[in-house]
Amino acid sequence: MRLDKFLKVSRIIKRRTVANDACDNEHVTVNGRNAKASYDVKENDILEITFGERKLRVKVLSVKEHALKADAASMYEVIN
Repeated sequence: MRLDKFLKVSRIIKRRTVANDACDNEHVTVNGRNAKASYDVKENDILEITFGERKLRVKVLSVKEHALKADAASMYEVIN
């Protein structure tokens, strides 16, 4: 699954266009490297998303095409 779509489906970022812009502006890294929106997300990838001064690090647990709001949080684990 594309990185921008994963960010939207998992509800880390609310809209896919915003996720795409975050990737284009190098606010998202995967396994320590800047990633494009077209990056193919796999289980066990470590994503780091920068929101202004705040950074969010998550580990991908599962990749699903569709997820209900209640299931979205089970797609990743927050890492500090």
